Amino acid sequence: MQVDPASPARAPAGARPHVTAAVLAGGVGARMGGGRPKQLLPLAGRPVLEHAAAAFCAAPEVDDVIVLMVPEHLAEAEEIAARLDGVSAVLPGGASRTETSVAALGALEHRGDDDLVLLHDAARPLVTPEVVGACVSALASAGAVGVAVPSGDTVVEVSAGTGGAEVLRDVPPRTSLRRMQTPQGFRLGVVRRAYRRALADPALVATDDCGVVLRYLPDEEVRIIAGDEANIKVTNPGDVEIAETLLRLRGHGPAGGGGTGADAAGGGRGRRQESRR
Repeated sequence: MQVDPASPARAPAGARPHVTAAVLAGGVGARMGGGRPKQLLPLAGRPVLEHAAAAFCAAPEVDDVIVLMVPEHLAEAEEIAARLDGVSAVLPGGASRTETSVAALGALEHRGDDDLVLLHDAARPLVTPEVVGACVSALASAGAVGVAVPSGDTVVEVSAGTGGAEVLRDVPPRTSLRRMQTPQGFRLGVVRRAYRRALADPALVATDDCGVVLRYLPDEEVRIIAGDEANIKVTNPGDVEIAETLLRLRGHGPAGGGGTGADAAGGGRGRRQESRR
């Protein structure tokens, strides 16, 4: 798939960059067990994917949202998108995170290098419009932006010791460590160049888009902004229950109770359209 078109459209000088959020749901979540993608698991009465996409629909800084879904479950993703005001396309994702990111960039070939893309893991349903807005704001002066929170735990480096047992090798200073979250935001020209180089590397292994920029565009600064401890990733059994507890603490109950990001999506779209008139 073409990632870096030879002559992308350029926005008029001084024009506001177009902002697309790509919600990436290409994996099935093997650690959750079962055959159903974790993005479709119910959370407070709505699928995890719906919560994630709704946050971007509710953010006035975002112009449109695309969803990339496991090909076998495209129809279910389309049903979810139909309930939201702001999702412009539902597309098949890849077998890996890298392939899904590449598919998202391929869907934006018609956008200019100065336009913006936010790549978000659909398994993070509790992202807030405020974090989304902060990410877009940071891209006014940076080509790549990551969202992260400080590491509250001591993180250690291990290696194989005698008999193959893990042994401690290093204890990096905790003050310089962060736990990465999503969304991760980019000027399209930056992330296109990074992936063009990455895809030419036969040893490419990537699970993080900021990491691709760091590795393949070492002179490009990746700005880090503060994330949200509640922006957890639904990865392991039990994470859905934790996410539901966090939603209740925000005042969002099951469907039919308090509002969620899905309920606010239409309001955000209305504010966005008004601001662009």
